[in-house]
Amino acid sequence: MNRLAAETSPYLRQHADNPVEWYPWGDEAFAEARQRDVPIFLSVGYSSCHWCHVMAHESFEHTATAEVMNRLFVNVKVDREERPDIDAIYMEATQAMTGRGGWPMSVWLTPDARPFYAGTYFPRTDRSGMPGFVRVCEAIAEAWTERREQVTGQAGQLTASIGRRLPVVNDATIGDSLLTGAVSALREQFDTRFGGFGRAPKFPPAQALLFLAREQVRRPAPATRAMLTITLDAMAAGGMYDHLGGGFARYSVDDYWLIPHFEKMLYDNALLTRAYTHGWLVAGTARYARVVDETIGYVLRDLRHRNGGFYSAEDADSEGVEGKFYAWSLGEVREVCGADADAAIAYYGITENGNFVDPHTEFRGNVLHAVDRFAEPDPVVSRARARLLARRAARVRPGLDDKILTAWNALMIRALAEAAWVFDRREWMDSARSAAEFALSTMRRSDGRLLRSWQADAGEARHLAYCEDYAALLEALLTLAEYDDLRWLRPASDIADAMIELFADPDGGFYATGIDAEPLIVRPQDFTDNAVPSENSMAAVGLLRLAALTGDARYHDRARAAVLRFAPLVSRAPSAFGYAIEAIERLVESPVEVVIVGDDDRAREMSRVVARHLLTSAVVVRSQRGEEPLELLEGRAGERGRGYVCTGGTCKMPAGDAARLEFALEGVLSARR
Repeated sequence: MNRLAAETSPYLRQHADNPVEWYPWGDEAFAEARQRDVPIFLSVGYSSCHWCHVMAHESFEHTATAEVMNRLFVNVKVDREERPDIDAIYMEATQAMTGRGGWPMSVWLTPDARPFYAGTYFPRTDRSGMPGFVRVCEAIAEAWTERREQVTGQAGQLTASIGRRLPVVNDATIGDSLLTGAVSALREQFDTRFGGFGRAPKFPPAQALLFLAREQVRRPAPATRAMLTITLDAMAAGGMYDHLGGGFARYSVDDYWLIPHFEKMLYDNALLTRAYTHGWLVAGTARYARVVDETIGYVLRDLRHRNGGFYSAEDADSEGVEGKFYAWSLGEVREVCGADADAAIAYYGITENGNFVDPHTEFRGNVLHAVDRFAEPDPVVSRARARLLARRAARVRPGLDDKILTAWNALMIRALAEAAWVFDRREWMDSARSAAEFALSTMRRSDGRLLRSWQADAGEARHLAYCEDYAALLEALLTLAEYDDLRWLRPASDIADAMIELFADPDGGFYATGIDAEPLIVRPQDFTDNAVPSENSMAAVGLLRLAALTGDARYHDRARAAVLRFAPLVSRAPSAFGYAIEAIERLVESPVEVVIVGDDDRAREMSRVVARHLLTSAVVVRSQRGEEPLELLEGRAGERGRGYVCTGGTCKMPAGDAARLEFALEGVLSARR
């Protein structure tokens, strides 16, 4: 065993018995590199990363290759999900040097952590035009020994390039034109046949879909609706969606959403749960509600820890074969389904030759998909589905990344609470509460400092939480405060105050790491939304929601300062700011404030009316007695079964029943179109 055996990350522990003398990131590794006067080889990946496994099998488990690595370098392994700060810094260097990025990420550093050479996957020996890893290692070691000045000069240039920051803008126009420009830019990128934006590989554009759903409420248009519904329909029909067990894979390798990269990530399923919930509110399509139900079912069944938190991911591989757990032969389907087989074969597009081949093992099979994207499974197909799911349960499951990350859990908490509110599912709200309690207890130190990662074998959370953890948890707690109970507003405010203290940039926006974090070669700061929304997007939206609920202008002003930093870029690259756009919406529009007071049948009926609407730039307050110290509840103590709809400092007449509240809501929505 090397030094990774005691780490909390399942990804790091996967490499604990490599012949490579791995170090975790830390002072010990850099001290050893300085003492030996050799570079650091930094390898960054994550547990469910297929090509990370391939490079590990080819090189890191190969004794002769490991001997070369150990002789020439000090070797450091990092889980990008536990240490997004390290990943962000060196991914920027990799992209600057190679023009692309991805995982596994391979970076060579000076002993003072400055990058000077980078790449992603390297085969062990020269193959398909790619240099072999051993040859690359030997060339880098030779350059370090023979051309040190050139190497350190390149390290200095790279470090300077990744330290550049977005300019400070004090006069950016934050207006409705940014929103209409974003819609136009998305329309230009839209695949009108199969949905999504751009060509393969296609990643699920959940954040853009959330924006388009709100835009369809704000400015109904056939083109906007088409971008939303075609994409939702095509993703739900494709093989990227697990038609047996629910949930979505990470991305599609083709334009059609047919063949996935089979890893399943918690954050994707959280964001897509929200996208399909909002799609249902806009379009009323029953299929979207089914996808929400099945996706949440997958997360609660397969990714939930007994104490309430959610695991990070499931692998793409099982038994060393990509997709083996999910793919089917025609013969096995006939054997399992019996008399129902023909219906299942037709519905799921199963053929003799299959539609998927693992290039490494030649394993062949069928990835199930809905041939007709608009057809719902009939009773015969549903019966066959249950049998296939039961058979699949006996297979060897893909590897589970069982670490629990604060930010990703918070994304799922928000999705659960929102879906519970919309679909009136009490058990989902119970799960959201349980996960929030887990985050506020297990994921915090005794002094209140949030931590990033917890894993059962380690028994405690480790690594200081990042701004994205604070911002995502703020959003989750605010959603619970709106749709469950106002008691969640107090911890939400505490999280917001701590986030500002630890991460705020005096020039506007937020840094990824706190003022108490270990110093790195730069202090990372991200404004663009990638697979997970950036810390600045979530922080801005969360603070604007908190300001609307509490009336505290400090939160509004801090959020606006963050938006000023990225606003000039939004209309040029809306897909890079899919989540951030909501902050612009909330600055452009006056917030809609919906207040329901009482715990009687009338109040509950009014809550159901509100839950059936997708309200843009809105906050909802539900209070049993109207006695909480909020401006929105002022003068309403002791009321029962009353509803209020306010916007722009003006309130409609109080509603005493569901029909009147529905009328008031429709009036506000119509006025904003």
